[in-house]
Amino acid sequence: MHADPDTFSQLASAISGLHLQPPPENVLPSDTTVTQARGKLQATLSSSGVGFEETIRHIREDLAPGFNGSSRSPNYYGFVTGGSTPAAALADNLVTIYDQNAAVHLPQESIATNVEDSATSLLAQLLKLEPSQWPHRLFTTGATASNILGLACGREYAIAEASAHRSDTVSSVGELGIVEAMHRAGIDKIQILATVPHSSLVKAAGILGLGRASVLDVGLPNSSHKFDIPQLKKLLERPGAASIIAVSASEVNTGLFATSGLEEMQEIRKLADLYGAWIHVDGAFGIFGRILTSPAHSDIISFCAGLDLADSITGDGHKLLNVPYDCGFFFSRHRDIAERVFQNPNAPYLSTGAATDSLVSPSNVGLENSRRLRALPVYANLTAYGADGYRAMLERQIELSRGIAEYLIDSPDYELLPGSDRPKEEVLNGVYIIVLFRAKDEGLNKELTSRIKAGRKIYVSGTAWDGKPACRFAVSNWMTDAKRDLPIIKHVLTDVVEAWKKT
Repeated sequence: MHADPDTFSQLASAISGLHLQPPPENVLPSDTTVTQARGKLQATLSSSGVGFEETIRHIREDLAPGFNGSSRSPNYYGFVTGGSTPAAALADNLVTIYDQNAAVHLPQESIATNVEDSATSLLAQLLKLEPSQWPHRLFTTGATASNILGLACGREYAIAEASAHRSDTVSSVGELGIVEAMHRAGIDKIQILATVPHSSLVKAAGILGLGRASVLDVGLPNSSHKFDIPQLKKLLERPGAASIIAVSASEVNTGLFATSGLEEMQEIRKLADLYGAWIHVDGAFGIFGRILTSPAHSDIISFCAGLDLADSITGDGHKLLNVPYDCGFFFSRHRDIAERVFQNPNAPYLSTGAATDSLVSPSNVGLENSRRLRALPVYANLTAYGADGYRAMLERQIELSRGIAEYLIDSPDYELLPGSDRPKEEVLNGVYIIVLFRAKDEGLNKELTSRIKAGRKIYVSGTAWDGKPACRFAVSNWMTDAKRDLPIIKHVLTDVVEAWKKT
C-alpha cells in the first residue's frame, strides 16, 4: 500500500462529482434497489484488494443507490434530519483530509482547538448567548452525548451544592464516585425533573448510573409538555434529594415548548437557586428559535425567551445547523464543574503544555480523548451564511410547516395533533418545524406511514399519539421551499386517501 499523488486528485474529482449531483428524484430507493445493493456487499476479504478506482466505482454504482435520500433531499421529513449545505459538505471532506485530533489544545502545533473555540463562539452569537458567559463550549457526536455531559455536570453540581451545607469540602462524583459523594453530601436520591423527556435524556440517565427511573415527568395533566410548577416545587423540596431540571426546548414528537416565556423561566431559575438544582435545556432543535425576529414568529420567540438562564444547553448541529451527521454541541456556564468531572489525571501525553491563552483541552471538559474536527463544517456554515442566512433558512422551514398544518386543519380526511379548539390562526402561530397528524379513518391511520413511504416521494416518521398511530413531519432541510414542496406534500397525502377509498 502506498500513496499515489494521483489518488488524491481522483478522490477530489469523485467528491466534486457527488456535490454537483442534483437532489434525488425519490426520497427512498425501491425495494428492488435496496435488495440489489445489499447483495453486492463484499462477504469475504480479498487478499490483494481491488484497488482505489474499482472501490470508488463499487461504492458509487453498486452501494450508493441503496442509500435513502435523507439530507440530500428537501422532501425527507423523518426524524429531525437537516442536510449538508455545500459549504458544510466541502468542509467535512476537508476534516477527513487534514484529519486533526481536536482533543488536546496544542497552540504551537495546530489551530484545531482554536477553530472549535471560534465556531462555538460564532454559534453562541447566532443563538444570542454571550460567549464569555458560556466558557464551557464544545462539539459532541450529537444530542445524546451532549445530554450525558449536561446530566454529568448537573449531578456534580447538585451534589456539591448539597455537600456545601454540611462541610467546606466539595463532594465530587468525579473524584469519589457517586455512592461516596452522595453519602458525604447527605443525599440519598438524584432526580431529573422534566416534561415529555426525549429518549436520549433517559438514556443518558441510565448510562450515568442515575437510572432511567430517576427521570420524573412533571408535566401538567392536560398539557404534558408544560411544567406543573407547584409539583416541581414539591419535588425540589424532597429531603435528601439532589435535582436536575431538564427543560425541553421543542419536544420532539409535537414541537411544543416546555416554557411559554421569560417569566416562567425566571420562576424555574429561582426555584433552582433556592434548592441547589441544575437547569439543563435540551434544545436539540428548539434552541434555534432564538434566531427569529419577525412578528410572525412572536410565539416561538416567546417560548425561547429565558432559555439563557439555564446552566447548560445542548443542541444538534446535524439538525437545523445543516451540517453532516456526527455533530452536537454543548454549552455550560460552569467550566470548573466540567474540569472536575472529565479531567484526564495521570496522562502527561495529553498535557497542553505551555499554553499562552485561556483555552482548555476539550478532552479535559468532555467525553472523548480522540475527536475529529467536527467544528470545521459548523465554522464553514456560519462563515458562509451568517445570522441572516440561517434566519432566512429557518423562516422557510417554518413557512412550509405552517402550510402543512393549515392543509391538515382544513382537510376532511386528516387531523392535526394535538387536537385543539383554538382558532386556526392561533394554532398556526405556535407551529415551529414539527407537524404531527393522523388520518381520521382508523383503518387508513394504521397504514398511513407505510402508504406515504410507499410512494417514495416524501418521507415521514411513524410515531404514536394518545395510544394511536400517528405521522410526523420534521421540516429541517436547508433546501426547503414551500412553493415547491407544499404542492408535492398535498398531492401525496391526497393520493393516499384516494387510493385507500378505492380498496
